[in-house]
Amino acid sequence: MTQVVNSARPIAPEATLWRRVKSNRNWLGFWFMLPAMAFLLLFLAYPLVLGIYMSFTDVRIGREGEFIGLENYAWLWDDPVFWLSVFNTLLYTTVASVFKFVIGLYLALLLNRHLPFKAMIRAVVLIPFIVPTVLSAIAFWWIYDPQFSIISWTLKQFGLITENINFLGDPWNARWSVIFANIWRGVPFVAITLLAGLQTVPPSLYEAATLDGASQWQMFRKITYPLLTPIIAVVMTFSVLFTFTDFQLIWVLTRGGPVNATHLMATLSYQWGILGGKLGEGAAVATAMVPFLLACILISFFGLQRRKWQHGGRDD
Repeated sequence: MTQVVNSARPIAPEATLWRRVKSNRNWLGFWFMLPAMAFLLLFLAYPLVLGIYMSFTDVRIGREGEFIGLENYAWLWDDPVFWLSVFNTLLYTTVASVFKFVIGLYLALLLNRHLPFKAMIRAVVLIPFIVPTVLSAIAFWWIYDPQFSIISWTLKQFGLITENINFLGDPWNARWSVIFANIWRGVPFVAITLLAGLQTVPPSLYEAATLDGASQWQMFRKITYPLLTPIIAVVMTFSVLFTFTDFQLIWVLTRGGPVNATHLMATLSYQWGILGGKLGEGAAVATAMVPFLLACILISFFGLQRRKWQHGGRDD
């Protein structure tokens, strides 16, 4: 009687594991995301953790620091310049973000209509966002020049003022001047992103509302705004984050002056940590920004998780 011998080789455990990895979508996705994860850990997570650690030390440029606990934060708590920078940052972020949203939404609604040369108008609207921040700041620095300002010259020609406006020399004038510059630069990002969201709204909804006799305001309140709400949440989250951490525009225009009137937390951290050599205090100021940024992100994240709110309804 002939005996059949199984000559197949046993499959190695490593080969079986590799087959499972290749056939598992989750594992395959993990390997594809691994380079991006490594990049984020190296250039985002590591500097963040290092900065938080440095905020608990008295490290200086050229000298190793020692762990001092919460002394840097206790010093910040009693420092008036730090609290002034907090006030400036909140004022700067709040006013600029509100105006960027209002103007950006208006431009998005305007550009969503059938206008002549609409493509050219969109390109012009994008220019302030495309131009590098430093170049924009230098341009505004010329516009706000105390002697040769085009704004002061124009107002004097119309007889509205008798002497040049000190845009960057007066504390409150400087605050409003840098806020205006930030609004001019940030509006295109909000407008174009909201315009992309408006393109996804089905036209049939507006046609049905028109047949029902709805006004333009009713269509905006009942159709446009509810469907645009998720995009608004994401766009404004990014807008607030970019505005809160703004550095280049302020530093080129005023360097935090006059008399710390335009110092934001980001510029103050740079001045104390890099220019002043006090890395521990500078890291503490930067770390103090984290709770504000986390609060903004969490508000947007949890808001987007609420399905009824996302679709314009009310939560029960």
